[in-house]
Amino acid sequence: MISADRPRLLLHMCCAGCSPHVADLLRQAYTVTGFFYNPNIHPAEEYQLRRKEALDLGQKLGMAVSCGEYDAERWFDLTRGMELEPEGGSRCAVCFRMRLEQAARQACEDGCSFLTTTLTVSPHKNAETINRIGSEAGEKYGVTFLQSNFKKQDGFRKTMELSQAFGLYRQDYCGCLYSRR
Repeated sequence: MISADRPRLLLHMCCAGCSPHVADLLRQAYTVTGFFYNPNIHPAEEYQLRRKEALDLGQKLGMAVSCGEYDAERWFDLTRGMELEPEGGSRCAVCFRMRLEQAARQACEDGCSFLTTTLTVSPHKNAETINRIGSEAGEKYGVTFLQSNFKKQDGFRKTMELSQAFGLYRQDYCGCLYSRR
């Protein structure tokens, strides 16, 4: 339900498991729409599982969730030559940029004034890098990127608890084939 008195925010969802606490926090001040866009996730069966979980979580929370195109080919093109980069290296920054630029484009198309991502709830992701890239993407598409570090104030623990309470699938790797090693 869209409320006229609350600003609209598009929440890029990296996965359902990282989303319930972040969505709860944001829904206190914004009308939130989820956006699942993650062409980095491989294999395709893993992507389909995470996509279904994100849509199911949206239903459980009463929050609209849309999904972007699964453009794995483009992701592989953008990260070619970075296969051996360590987790958190330059490949991750390229991946964040791809996903956050698409989320910013989607936020603009949907008439959302704000954008943020669940990526910063992970203790394995660098919030400073994500916030910088998100702000650049938002600026490019005329959307304000809400900088955050959702892992703070026990955010990751709360996310884990809510994820368990909702019976959500929790993966053991970020999604890309290279992180799976």
